[in-house]
Amino acid sequence: MAKKEDPKEIKETKEPKQEQKKEAPKKEAPQEAKKERKEEKKHEGKGEAKEQPKKERKGAPKEGKKEAFKPKEGQPEIKHIVRIADTDLDGKRSVQYALTGIKGISRRLAKIVTVNSGIDPMGTIGYLNDADIEKLQSSIDAITTIIPYWMTNKQNDFMTGEDRHVIGTDVLLSVNEDINLMKKMRSYKGVRHERGLRVRGQRTRSTGRKGRTVGVTRATLAASKAAAKEGEKKEEKKEEAK
Repeated sequence: MAKKEDPKEIKETKEPKQEQKKEAPKKEAPQEAKKERKEEKKHEGKGEAKEQPKKERKGAPKEGKKEAFKPKEGQPEIKHIVRIADTDLDGKRSVQYALTGIKGISRRLAKIVTVNSGIDPMGTIGYLNDADIEKLQSSIDAITTIIPYWMTNKQNDFMTGEDRHVIGTDVLLSVNEDINLMKKMRSYKGVRHERGLRVRGQRTRSTGRKGRTVGVTRATLAASKAAAKEGEKKEEKKEEAK
């Protein structure tokens, strides 16, 4: 006779016990540690920031107050203002570039004048003697005899027909005289000067405009259209009346 198996034993054989593996609880990292890791990732490959010394640029103005101009040892005191041809010139500049402060004298003319008077063009004008300043003044007065005619700024004068060089305040006076003469003659340039328009052949379509409004506004267009319509209505009424 076969032995009867117990139902409990059958269940145990069919369903083997599953071993439950308990995982260890994960420990949460503190927030401070997370922040440190993020900062480390940001600074990876950058290296430590070192303070580098600032490079001085050539010709850059130095910080602080400017020191006063000091004369060299064994030299007389500098003249801060030198008056030549009724104009005040800066005494700290060289002779060649100080003379360009006079109207009508360019750098080229200034060098010609200084060489003609026997003075170093690169010397400081404030250290010159009174005799040297008089030499410069006399050479400037007789500048038309020093330079050729094609360097003068008043060639073939209208009244005298001479070639002369105008200096200082005479430059503005001569320009105003020429403009007034063109206005009296009623020449093309004179009329343009009177009307305040461009004289030397420039474009005037897009430049040289004056006044608050530039171009045509909508209000002016509307007003012109309304005036045209009113004129047409008046003409129609006159025709009907006839």
